[in-house]
Amino acid sequence: MPGPGSAPRGLSGRWLVLACFSLVACDGPPDRTPTLRDADAAKGRLLVTDKGCVACHTFPDVKWPRGGLGPSMEDFARQGLIAGRLPNQPGVLMQFVRNAPGLVPGTAMPAISMTDQEARDVTAYLLTLKPR
Repeated sequence: MPGPGSAPRGLSGRWLVLACFSLVACDGPPDRTPTLRDADAAKGRLLVTDKGCVACHTFPDVKWPRGGLGPSMEDFARQGLIAGRLPNQPGVLMQFVRNAPGLVPGTAMPAISMTDQEARDVTAYLLTLKPR
């Protein structure tokens, strides 16, 4: 017969199993943030010209054209926010360079057609832009 405050026989094992599952669940879902492991910043630099980013933005290592409509990318890697609203993190930036209006409705930046790899390359390049 169980004593006061103890679980009936067989139930304590179930509690142990539930407690173990709870501890595993505390770790949260697996990180599905895209990585820049296979990104090529040099290709990203070429893509900002090919995709037309230079028509609106200035880039420190692109001499011409030098757009003035959008913000300068001179010190982009040190900015805390993208478009003043979104955290400057690789996964968010990859989405933003492809579909800015989808993340920031009303933005002047258009959606830009690019592959996942191109978005990774552009993101890798933008995250290299720090003061020299």
